[in-house]
Amino acid sequence: MSGSKQAARYVGIDKDIDGGMTDTGRIIRDAWAFGLIPESETCEGWLSQGIEDLWSKVQSEWGKYEFQVNRLPEEVRERYLRIQGAAVKRARSDGWNPELSDDEH
Repeated sequence: MSGSKQAARYVGIDKDIDGGMTDTGRIIRDAWAFGLIPESETCEGWLSQGIEDLWSKVQSEWGKYEFQVNRLPEEVRERYLRIQGAAVKRARSDGWNPELSDDEH
């Protein structure tokens, strides 16, 4: 179908709204923490199916630890906390306010 609309591609966590503090950004940060993708991977250009596949892998990893940060192995927990802390700091410096709901931005 040559006339079909091209599928939307993800902009990349570094270009995502709210400094990447979105559901897709969370999936990517968690994937970094679990070592599923390198921290240099922004997922720019990925189709939604690729993000969904990554989400499935992330969910599987979290399931091993009952979805609790305190149950993560020390190395993974330290990486997770480092990644999340840096993301929050960056997002806040870009104007993200966790107190506002999505419709208040």
